[in-house]
Amino acid sequence: MVVDGEFSEWAKVDSGVPQGSILGPLLFLIFINDIDTNLINNILKFADDTKIWGRVDSDDERNSMQNDINTLETWSCNNDMPFNVNKCKVMHLGKNNSKKERLYAYGNSAVEHQ
Repeated sequence: MVVDGEFSEWAKVDSGVPQGSILGPLLFLIFINDIDTNLINNILKFADDTKIWGRVDSDDERNSMQNDINTLETWSCNNDMPFNVNKCKVMHLGKNNSKKERLYAYGNSAVEHQ
């Protein structure tokens, strides 16, 4: 906390903001505001859902997508806010995407194709 330019000391907080509170969504948005820093592809954020999307027609674009996933993993570790990999999916849109299928990973876990 900062009051008149003076910073308070850090303190451990054992409780959070109750789900369904008025402040909860606002505080969550402030907390994740920097999640898209250093990402190459586009990101959509809505409530507690995060989606990375972009064109992946080449190996460079596929590598770019994996690098963004790695960047999000680093962010989640640094902020003690892990993603639920079981809820993460890869979705291909457009024609002839079966040829472009690639395995993406979040940490040591493969991200399932939809």
